[in-house]
Amino acid sequence: MLVPLDMVRAGEWAEVEEVSGQADWVGRLAELGIRRGCRVRVMQPGSTCLLTVAGCKLCLRGCDGAQILVRPIGAAG
Repeated sequence: MLVPLDMVRAGEWAEVEEVSGQADWVGRLAELGIRRGCRVRVMQPGSTCLLTVAGCKLCLRGCDGAQILVRPIGAAG
């Protein structure tokens, strides 16, 4: 089941399945490590979210130009 990234709960892992939207946003997110197949851990959920991606913390806010759909993995990933 795919859900928007901002629907994943704190502490849960998810695998990115799709990043769509404006090309500049999609490209920037890919540069930051958010691309299909990557695993992220949500530290703080919501429209301003804090993620762990490839061992780095990343804060996303105002990504209105892109939609990130993920497959939740659970608390352990």
